[in-house]
Amino acid sequence: MGKRPGLLYEAQQRLDSLMALGQSRAHAKAQARVLGIYHWPFSDGKIHAYTTRTTYQNIVMRFLCWCRATHGTKRLHEIDQRADALVSAYLQLHVQEGYSPWTLATTRSALRLFFGSPTLASEVPLPARHREAIRRSRTPSSHQKRPRYMSPEAWQDLLAFLGATGLRRHEARALRVGQIERLTDGHVVLAHVHGKGGKIRQVPVLPGQETTVLRLVEGRRSEEKVFSRLPKHLDIHAYRRAYAQALYQSLSDRPLPPPQGRLPRGILDEEAVLVVSRALGHNRRDVVLTSYLR
Repeated sequence: MGKRPGLLYEAQQRLDSLMALGQSRAHAKAQARVLGIYHWPFSDGKIHAYTTRTTYQNIVMRFLCWCRATHGTKRLHEIDQRADALVSAYLQLHVQEGYSPWTLATTRSALRLFFGSPTLASEVPLPARHREAIRRSRTPSSHQKRPRYMSPEAWQDLLAFLGATGLRRHEARALRVGQIERLTDGHVVLAHVHGKGGKIRQVPVLPGQETTVLRLVEGRRSEEKVFSRLPKHLDIHAYRRAYAQALYQSLSDRPLPPPQGRLPRGILDEEAVLVVSRALGHNRRDVVLTSYLR
């Protein structure tokens, strides 16, 4: 008799079965609306991007290792039978240890998808996610930091590009020279950028930074990657935030919204917020305001 697959191998197989690369989450959401089963937040029970797979897999593996070490469970079907109780205990432990509200929410989402239960651990109250609690990329110098091993010649072009385009790490790593296009009106865009959830979008280069971007790809083959590698510890999100704010201000004659307090009526340029949201690969006003513009 062959050796039975181990716990973590079983989990890998289940995660493989949940992959839906190339399938649009937005399309699944639209179908759910037509069928009258749409709800927010929405999940079609599939993983649409490698980055999501990596994040969710790391969460699932840590949880399963905790189950094995704490409760002695060595088979996936044993955990399936006790999933709600085990996930609830795991989340409660993380709440007590002071994990951030965003980390807790992502952990619960990953485990709900893995176990196929949208109500898993619903009895565990998670702390509310308030904008004031966000620490990521909020220090004034966060976008200026760079790993010590990067030479000035290497990082200046990269950081200028990130500030001019606002790409995510995996988007910048995958970008090809041929995706950088100059339009007939003189604007420069990044075409067919593959973002989260299988979404494909066109990213406008920040006005005034067109030459910076075009200079990086001049004379290079269209199939060549724009950047052969990206430094592991670079805070790329800080450059997305700087890009979002600069793009908003270039589109609007209004100042950035105040970082704290309630927004007065009419203070926002809603059309500019929408453009920035789409440029970043989001379609939610609250995400852009909370994580980028304030």
